[in-house]
Amino acid sequence: MSKSILLIATVFLILAVAIGAFGAHGLKNHLSNEMLQIFKTGVEYHFYHALGLLLVGILSISMPSGYIKWSAIFLSSGIILFSGSLYALSTTGIKGLGAITPIGGLSFIAGWILLLVAVLKHFK
Repeated sequence: MSKSILLIATVFLILAVAIGAFGAHGLKNHLSNEMLQIFKTGVEYHFYHALGLLLVGILSISMPSGYIKWSAIFLSSGIILFSGSLYALSTTGIKGLGAITPIGGLSFIAGWILLLVAVLKHFK
């Protein structure tokens, strides 16, 4: 489990750098300031949660549990749904994609709550 989480976190971090660079250099002349800010928010949350996922992977080495596994799944889903919907919204202008963003935010929250439960159970 730890290896998979660490590999996924690393891939998400690579993608965050690549997508962030694409936004900063490739999109700045093609998007409005509002849409560029939305894109940047997606990159920001992508980075934060990919780093968090890396932490979850490291913690899973010393405290493996189903809660850790589900924390990783929810954080990964959050990156895809939250950041992915913001990337898509900002580059296509399809406003309906913004309806997906809160589901990603809830996935982030669930992932962090599951990590909290894992820590509390481990140090009980």
